Amino acid sequence: MRVAIKTLGCRQNQYESDALQEALRGDGHIVVSPDEEADLFVINTCTVTKEADADSRQMIRRAVRRNPSARVVVTGCYAQVAPREIGVIPGVDLIAGNAEKARLPKMIQGLGEKGPPLIAVSDIQQARTFEPLPPPVGASRSRAFLKVQDGCNYRCTFCIIPETRGPNRSQPRAAALGDLKALVDAGYPEVVLTGIHLGTYGRDLPIRSSIAALVAEMLEVAAPARIRLSSLDPHEVKEDLIGLFDRFGNLCRHLHLPLQSGVPGIAIGTDVIVGFPGEREAEFENTHRLLERLPIAYLHVFSYSQREGTVAASLPDQVPKAVRAARSFALRSLSERKWHEFRSSQVGQPLTAVVLDRRDARRRRLDALTDNYITVALDSAEGFGGRVVDLTIESVTERQTLGRLSSLEGKWSRA
Repeated sequence: MRVAIKTLGCRQNQYESDALQEALRGDGHIVVSPDEEADLFVINTCTVTKEADADSRQMIRRAVRRNPSARVVVTGCYAQVAPREIGVIPGVDLIAGNAEKARLPKMIQGLGEKGPPLIAVSDIQQARTFEPLPPPVGASRSRAFLKVQDGCNYRCTFCIIPETRGPNRSQPRAAALGDLKALVDAGYPEVVLTGIHLGTYGRDLPIRSSIAALVAEMLEVAAPARIRLSSLDPHEVKEDLIGLFDRFGNLCRHLHLPLQSGVPGIAIGTDVIVGFPGEREAEFENTHRLLERLPIAYLHVFSYSQREGTVAASLPDQVPKAVRAARSFALRSLSERKWHEFRSSQVGQPLTAVVLDRRDARRRRLDALTDNYITVALDSAEGFGGRVVDLTIESVTERQTLGRLSSLEGKWSRA
């Protein structure tokens, strides 16, 4: 069959969609773009906010309209928590929960005639083992994602994700290293480690481990390819992890957490939620002033979304939507200014970057992503897609970072 997969949400979902494509190709199916005609559409959904739910429903209906005779499969976080809501959308054939993703290729093969949708959603809270998916060695990306952890044991009052992903589950060390080697052998110059709560890696394994211990081994296996870390909590960044930035040149100088670790040139980003119930104007102003003073490079700003099934949904003093929007705008404006300042601080600095297989929309330059997370538009980079290069940032505008290519670093590229 011609199969199209549409992904909403986080890097975890992106990795799982890439892995599903790998498995489906292995079964002889042809993977096509979501914009093309297909015999089967898979919608990998998100439910982090009400808006994400609406986007997921819209994408399902769009797939049904595109080809009414195609089979439509819905999986992911929205499918996990709202299978009955999805089941009433005409044209849906199969609804599979997150624990069922690894079995999706076989479930697809078993689809019968059109009829009421099959719902295969188990209790994710009972999940105790990491469900493996094939490493996506054939994904059409310049960089590879690798999931090594799933689930979350924390219970933040505003967050629905523990209900959709279940408890913390870590990929065994040997399997994680094996998947990493497969991706590096496939020629990816950078591998991004992902997890729902990446910093808790290894706490559930029979022989306890840590994200720092895993990364140390991975950096040896991956060299000269780079390793990049996804979001971590500040208290999870300890001396053993910070020390890896000095020991290994292939660990990207980029952390997504709200503190300065002391590594030169590092890009520190943070997540900020605004409009949580009870947030008064004075408290928001304190947040704004603190973020303005901190040496962070950028913010990911999230406006609080009232999610049914969370503790925060029933709290008093809900902040009006218009106020939440205004506060989000203020912090996003601050983020744009801080990101401009950080990019400007890197002008003239020698940097390494992966040349991406995409071009900037204005002048059709090739983009490259530096190890400290700056996207640089390059002239004269034809033929360097998927390679690690040396570059120098020459100038910074409000929207773009412009640079020039220096030389290839080890000619490391996808074969």
